[in-house]
Amino acid sequence: MASEPKFMVIGFLFLILKAASAQQLGVYNVKAYGASGYGQIDSTKAFQDAWNASCATAGKPRIVIPEGKYLVGPLVFKGPCKGMQVIELRGELLASTDLSIYVSNWIQFQYIDGLIITGNGRFNGQGATAWPHNQCPKKWSCKLLPTSLVFSYVTNATIMGVTLLDPKLFHMQVFKSNYVTFNSIRVTAPGDSPNTDGLHIAESSNIVVNKAVIATGDDCISIGPGNRNLSITGVTCGPGHGISVGSLGKTPGENDVVGLTVRNCTFIGTSNGLRIKSWQSSVSALKASGFHYEDIVMKDVYNPIIIDQEYCPYVSCPEKDPSLVKITDVTFKNIRGTSLSEEAIKLVCSASNPCEGVQLQDIHFEYTGDKPNISLTSTCVNAQGFSNGNVNPNSCV
Repeated sequence: MASEPKFMVIGFLFLILKAASAQQLGVYNVKAYGASGYGQIDSTKAFQDAWNASCATAGKPRIVIPEGKYLVGPLVFKGPCKGMQVIELRGELLASTDLSIYVSNWIQFQYIDGLIITGNGRFNGQGATAWPHNQCPKKWSCKLLPTSLVFSYVTNATIMGVTLLDPKLFHMQVFKSNYVTFNSIRVTAPGDSPNTDGLHIAESSNIVVNKAVIATGDDCISIGPGNRNLSITGVTCGPGHGISVGSLGKTPGENDVVGLTVRNCTFIGTSNGLRIKSWQSSVSALKASGFHYEDIVMKDVYNPIIIDQEYCPYVSCPEKDPSLVKITDVTFKNIRGTSLSEEAIKLVCSASNPCEGVQLQDIHFEYTGDKPNISLTSTCVNAQGFSNGNVNPNSCV
């Protein structure tokens, strides 16, 4: 019996050494830095401290966010780091609803080479209280609300399995990044939530989106200027505004968009399906080329296939000069489903820069709108190209 205290001390020391060893091996639990998992106490500093420690560790350190709810304000996870950073998200992060504390966005990843975000946890932007303050749908000059996740100057990253919901503005944004993969993610916001794009990509290359389920109030995926070699596969979109390239040409000095593949995607009840849009009276001349859309299913989509080079979302658009954006080599292949509008295919291109090389192949839509005795139509304005196989409605190129 006298030896029991001795064994208890040894066991206690073993546990301490084991915990210290785990920390030395690069496992950083946010609770060890003071994070509260009850969703009421601000845990911003704990998360920032965990990141700072992990970023300074070589190898493949891991930040663990256990089950629970964690209230956090703006965070900047900035590199370069000594090793590949792994974030294991099991719990739910709650964005602060106090708009006054945000300088720009909620959680930003910057200047990182090697990043993995995984787990079945959630990023909850708690955006419902912020949406009434969004004036961007009404006027050109507006104050942007915070985007939930921003990846800028990030290379070799994988975001897998997580859920994003109810952002104040976009769910995610990728900027100036390369070789970033989004796999099996889920994005959720009400269909009437303003400017809640699921994923916006700009000035980036080799971005992959695979097996995503996106339901939101704006574009499921929006592709801005300066992108190259993007791949989107296995995405289910709806509600939302579809997968959109653009709008292009709004600001000076925009770069070309080259190389986009969209395959095996499904659109359900969206306002648009596959859309390319550029501003009328654009201030920037750029090229959009090498787009391939294939094996797409649409169910009750209002504009299944649309090129709109007279885009202007505001009530008054007095300028009417043709778009300076040149669209070439766009293929729509094996696309089928139902359209809520009479124009299942609408290709309205620039009078000064007509679309060239537009191909329609094996396309079949049926009308499911509320007007009786309607035959679907296709409309082409300044669009040049050709069609192959069966195209319904009849091709206009």
